[in-house]
Amino acid sequence: MKFLDQAKIYIRSGNGGAGSVSFRREKFIPNGGPDGGDGGNGGSVWIEAVEGLNTLIDYRYRQHFKADTGHHGQGRQMHGAKGEDVVLKVPVGTQVLGEDKETVVLDMVEIGQSECLLRGGNGGWGNVRFKGPGNQAPRHANPGQEGQEMWIWLRLKLIADIGLAGLPNAGKSTFLAASSAARPKIADYPFTTLAPNLGMVDLSPGERFVIADIPGLIEGASEGAGLGVRFLGHVERSASLIHLVDGTQDDVASAYRIIRGELDAYGEGLADKTEILALNKIDALSPDERQAKAAELEAASGKRPMLVSGVSGEGVPELLRAAWAEVRKNRGEIDEEGDVIPSTAAGWAP
Repeated sequence: MKFLDQAKIYIRSGNGGAGSVSFRREKFIPNGGPDGGDGGNGGSVWIEAVEGLNTLIDYRYRQHFKADTGHHGQGRQMHGAKGEDVVLKVPVGTQVLGEDKETVVLDMVEIGQSECLLRGGNGGWGNVRFKGPGNQAPRHANPGQEGQEMWIWLRLKLIADIGLAGLPNAGKSTFLAASSAARPKIADYPFTTLAPNLGMVDLSPGERFVIADIPGLIEGASEGAGLGVRFLGHVERSASLIHLVDGTQDDVASAYRIIRGELDAYGEGLADKTEILALNKIDALSPDERQAKAAELEAASGKRPMLVSGVSGEGVPELLRAAWAEVRKNRGEIDEEGDVIPSTAAGWAP
């Protein structure tokens, strides 16, 4: 399925149904009086975050969504039915933006979250509503209220426990394939990954977390270069980052600084996220080269990098264990020292 994380759509709620002008006409009842019913309310436009979706591809081929008009009122005080609602089903992590593409209207972050975007118009009153001592035969009714309309942007920001960051061809897709059941495209040229990929890491039945492979960043990405800020937004949802640096390149320190600079320039708290630094592709390095590159990277980052290889699998389990520890910290299961935090949930009581 094609990945789509942005879509512009038009939405409109339904008009209210018109009220009815009607008079009771029955044998032996010469002055039955008004009996026109009210019109039904127009349908509303709702948005709901559902499980099982990870792309906005459904909104690529249909951009207009209109709720139904309420049914008109009828005689014998029969009120019109309400117009049918429109429900936009989106993946968890979808933001609703205004037409300016900047104003955040809604943020759908939980499965089952449902919000009303536009209310349908109210139905008009029938003439039975206007009868009184001074007007016993009203010959007018209200029209239905007009619905609302607007253009909105839907923007998906994937929700993952861990995000993979690094320059193009840093080996992120290979690492994702080695650590999960995901099967991203892998090739020996930059920008192999053109859309984020999600993978479920299964360390044991009770140890699972989601990892996201973000397309490679380049210098100037925060200003729109390369794939630009479009995919940096997906990193916002990741609680922690695994920063992979290609150990086969000449200047690993420069590669590290480029990514850190882009995360800092983008803002939104990306630079403050917990980072696990890893020197990748060590299967292509000699023992001396590994130590030299690791020392160079440590001098630039101030932390000792882990040594991994997505091809041979060396160091991958240790890196995933370190990532799982960060996931547990973010979930509030353990503290900074790795000690289990007691649950505050109330136990069963009769």
